[in-house]
Parts: sequence; C-alpha cells; structure tokens
Amino acid sequence: MAPAAVPTLRVEREFFAESPMMLACDEVGRGALAGPVTIGLVLIDSGVRRMPAGLRDSKLLSEPRREAMAPRATAWVRASAVGEATAAEIDELGIMACLGLAGARAFAELSAANELIADVPLLLDGNHDWLSASIERRARVVTRIKADRDCASVAAASVIAKVHRDRFMRRAHDERPLYSWDENKGYSSRAHFAAIAEHGPSELHRTTWLHEQSQPAPTLFDLSVG
Repeated sequence: MAPAAVPTLRVEREFFAESPMMLACDEVGRGALAGPVTIGLVLIDSGVRRMPAGLRDSKLLSEPRREAMAPRATAWVRASAVGEATAAEIDELGIMACLGLAGARAFAELSAANELIADVPLLLDGNHDWLSASIERRARVVTRIKADRDCASVAAASVIAKVHRDRFMRRAHDERPLYSWDENKGYSSRAHFAAIAEHGPSELHRTTWLHEQSQPAPTLFDLSVG
C-alpha cells in the first residue's frame, strides 16, 4: 500500500505572495444519516510555522490519532472556528444550503474574534463553491480538489471539524445508545439501519434521507471517517 500523501504549505505560500493572511475550510458529516454537518475554518498568516508532524486529512488518521492531533492543529493555526447545521435544518433546507449555513456560522465566529483583511483568500476543499453566497462574498473563495489531502491548512480544518463532530456524536450515544453512534458517528452501516428499523428514527436523524435509503451500499472502508 502506498504511503498516505503528506500535506504541505506550498499552496498557502502562493497565497502569501499577495496576502498576509488566508483562511482554509473543510466539511465533515456531509454524507451521514444522523447528526449535523460540520464545517471547520482556520486562519493562518505568513508567519505560520512548520505544520505539526503527522498532520493529515482527517480521513487518513485513526480516531486516536485525530484526537491527539486536534489540539496541536488548533494551537498551530492563528485562529479556528467550527460551524454546524442540524439534521432538522438539513431536512428543511437541503444539504447544500446547510453547508453554506454551517460555513457562515464558522465564518461569523472567526471574523468576530479576528480582524480579517478585505478580500481575504479562503481555500475550500472540492470543486464547488458552496460558501461565497452564504458569507456575502466577504472572502475570496478558491476551490481546490483534494485540498484536504494536499494543503496543511485545510487538513488542520478537517481534523478540527472531524474531532468536534465525533465528540458530539459520542455524547449523543451516551444519551441514547440505541444506534451505536459511538462507532458509526451517524454514518450508514447495516447495524445503524437495523437499529432505525427496530427503534425508529431519532431527532438527530435526517428523515428525508432515510426515505431515500433503505440499506447501505456495500463498502470496504469505514464510512465513519468521512
């Protein structure tokens, strides 16, 4: 098996050639059956130090490694924030609108505590800009496929968001241990579907999604890391 890709600050340095600071963003929970969609947003500047050893896209780290990395990633960046949209909001508004809603909440929290320059660049994982309209174009969003894998700032945002959401799902499991959320984190699994069939959906389930899926697709990897 090939070694996991190691992110770098190469792309970030390109932004620093024209801006003294930049933002980076990633989402987790987009494909889950239960729980919120969560957006991690980080601020770094041109004085950023070498990234923490072992920092990777959250999907490439085990849960213990993510837990250990999250405080290091938070300390490494200049500032960070997390925004969420609930399962009820996803049912009402749809997942794409809720990515923007959660991103706007993270942006509002971060910008309230930090003075951002006008037209600050914001590196967004993926190839679709779902954020600009929701933050009223207060940042210059640049999309990049596999930014969570290749760019250290986005990897940090990914880890911070993933650990935040996983902790939420573990607390939810402690309150209602019917669906094994401590293991599946709200994602699709045969055991999760069986628990829904036996107990019915909870207030944390995206009920519109349950009508579209009756069984999970076969998979060879752990969907709870996405």
